[in-house]
Amino acid sequence: MSLSEGSAADWLARSRERLARTELSPEAVSIGRVEQIADGIARISGLPDVRLNELLHFEGGGSGFALALDADAVSAVLLDDQTAIEAGTRVSGTGQEVRVPVGPGLLGRVIDPLGRPLDRDEPVGVEAYHSVERQAPAIIERDLVSEPVETGILVIDALFTLGRGQRELIIGDRATGKTSIAVDAIINQKHSDIISVYVAVGQRATAVERVIEAVRQHGAPERCIFVVASAAAAPGLQWIAPFAGFTIAEYFRDRGGHALIVVDDLTKHAATHRELALLTREPPGREAYPGDIFYVHARLLERAAKLSAEHGGGSLTALPIAETDAGNLSAYIPTNLISITDGQIVLDSRLFAANQRPAVDVGLSVSRVGGKAQYPALRQVSGRIRLDYSQFLELEMFTRFGGISDTRIKAEIARGERIRALLMQPRFATLSLVDQVSLLAALGDGVLDGMPPARIPELRERVAAQLDTYAPGAAQALAGADALDGTLRARLVTAVGSLAKDIAGPAEARP
Repeated sequence: MSLSEGSAADWLARSRERLARTELSPEAVSIGRVEQIADGIARISGLPDVRLNELLHFEGGGSGFALALDADAVSAVLLDDQTAIEAGTRVSGTGQEVRVPVGPGLLGRVIDPLGRPLDRDEPVGVEAYHSVERQAPAIIERDLVSEPVETGILVIDALFTLGRGQRELIIGDRATGKTSIAVDAIINQKHSDIISVYVAVGQRATAVERVIEAVRQHGAPERCIFVVASAAAAPGLQWIAPFAGFTIAEYFRDRGGHALIVVDDLTKHAATHRELALLTREPPGREAYPGDIFYVHARLLERAAKLSAEHGGGSLTALPIAETDAGNLSAYIPTNLISITDGQIVLDSRLFAANQRPAVDVGLSVSRVGGKAQYPALRQVSGRIRLDYSQFLELEMFTRFGGISDTRIKAEIARGERIRALLMQPRFATLSLVDQVSLLAALGDGVLDGMPPARIPELRERVAAQLDTYAPGAAQALAGADALDGTLRARLVTAVGSLAKDIAGPAEARP
């Protein structure tokens, strides 16, 4: 090799080395400009390569995501305060969708949909960032829903059992106890292996604070994550909040764990989506909602699933909440959500006003998983409760118009009153599996027939301590049993019967 050839090779090697050491590299950046901004929507020119739902950064601070792509402009939804953004502000794309932090470091924290802390200044622990829009598990990756999610609420666990991986809608008029049921379900996971994620969409800040405080007082806040986009938050944050919550919960599911997510509520999320769609000039459809609102909620709720053993065996259970107007279940959004989910728990405002709480309408409520995920012992003792209670409600309606002299009818009405008293349950007073089985077994065996319905709440309150004394070890025996053993059932019924006599005795001795 000649000297000149060697010098050229050395120079080329040194040049490559210097280029590798340099920190600056040429990069083409696409820049757009804000043409118009109002109501949380920015109309942007330029950015020819931007993608749908891509995260955008605005000069001087602030971010948003592309919601609608037109031929000559991009409509972006802002995720931050828009006061610093005005016409002419430069906008750059990131090439990435909106992402949210995930990991165990979020447990016990209150965050916004972007993962920013709302409870204290300490930053959240981040293991990774995942996109808020993720594919739902394929059918081949799913398994049968066969394990229960214990809510501790007797009327739900006995009549409308929730399974791990199920999507059960909680629906009813305003102020009928929808959030209370969801919060009790979260509180009851205090001693389970389920991680809870509560997502607040468009709720008042005071209402969210009450939920968080209730979980801190009665539950295990260190096993909960609160994602909050209150009514005062930007519409963009309210829109991505449910998707961010699902992404956070999926982290635990995909690692073989179990998670429960509550979205409170999808009616307000639908209203936010309608607002953004109308501002971006999408054509309105039924009740002024855009035609894709069904797809938006379907792709969200389809992410709840029970994974097969080959994919870790984890589960994500969804409890979306929806609000009706005057009990109208045939409205557009309720109809959509009922068709998407695996059942619904319907709350009746008349029952709530009559102090029947939880105000669950047993006629309209249904679980399409039902007994397949129910504990065998609980299924064994709750078989006829729903039928007997429904018959009682019909008979009670007719007896209001006149007296009934038939002895059999009177007995059915008396039994129905005791069932109703037993299904009434105050907030933050969840029942364990052994408590529920014992009460229903005692009801089925006629132990409570001579007890005034007004005394049954006291029985329900004291049954846990009674069973700890007279039937120790029953909880462990029930959890792993394929059926309720006759001997164990007799022990439980005897313990409840003894307590019923103690409670009814003083009442009968009164003048």
